[in-house]
Amino acid sequence: MVPFSRANPHRAPSFLTACALLFFSVAGASAQSQPAPAIDATALVRRAIANHMTAQAAHHPQRFVLHKKDDRRDYTQEIIETRQGDVSVAIAASGKPLNPDMHQVQIDRLNELDAHPDLQEHRRKREQEDTARALKLMRMLPDAFLYQYESTVPCTVVVPPHVMIPGEPTPPPPATPAPSSECYHLTFQPNPAWNPPDTESRILRGMAGEVWIEKSQERLTSLSAHIVTDVDFGWGIIGHLDKGGTIFLEQTEISPNDWELSRMKLNLTGKALLVKSLNIHLTEEMAHYAPVAPDLDYHQAIQILKSDPTDQPK
Repeated sequence: MVPFSRANPHRAPSFLTACALLFFSVAGASAQSQPAPAIDATALVRRAIANHMTAQAAHHPQRFVLHKKDDRRDYTQEIIETRQGDVSVAIAASGKPLNPDMHQVQIDRLNELDAHPDLQEHRRKREQEDTARALKLMRMLPDAFLYQYESTVPCTVVVPPHVMIPGEPTPPPPATPAPSSECYHLTFQPNPAWNPPDTESRILRGMAGEVWIEKSQERLTSLSAHIVTDVDFGWGIIGHLDKGGTIFLEQTEISPNDWELSRMKLNLTGKALLVKSLNIHLTEEMAHYAPVAPDLDYHQAIQILKSDPTDQPK
């Protein structure tokens, strides 16, 4: 299964970014479900993907904060989207503000990027390539899987995760949010009659799981997928994923009709280039979304990120 927000190289390597673009997981679905009339699950998925594509075409650039944690690192970034690609700066490591030396490294990196537009153009092209691959796979979803409508459930789609910003007080433990909407709950499994047209799409043959679609807007809100068989794939490189891996993502409605990726969890093993071992245990949380001017260029974004660190989106 696949869809979500646009590719972003600050969040993960290319293949992992693809997972965020192509998969999603539970947006707080309640255990209590309600019966509903018979629903054509495949047609529902087609409409939800069409709605996602339409929204992506009209996407408004955002400024947001990303917290990323894996087996090696735990850090927080601020990211600004521009028409020349995303720009980011680290603002915390292991939940603490950067020390002066670490902060200076970030400033030096931004200055280097500001002085060399070719570096930013290379990153922009990589983002575009990842997005194009992901959208191609997204269009295959209705045919690549067999969908089954399970139920209609209360769900929460408007509460993003809390990502700490240096200098902010520690918040109290979050309360369980009350359901704010209803979601269609579907399950999916590989369609044995579907043949992947290329190596990149082979990954779809090895996945099964559950997907939630918000009822009133028919937007893909979340998906929980697992790798049901060993699978080879191509995504700029030749790779292999082992059976048993899991993918969890969720999307949040940050403002009316504006949905953004808010959480991703990957637990995957396999090989890259069929030789190098992959052992991925990654959690990412995105929050504090705020729109920026659509004509903001990457030089201006750099200046914003170099400004007073107290000037963070809240």
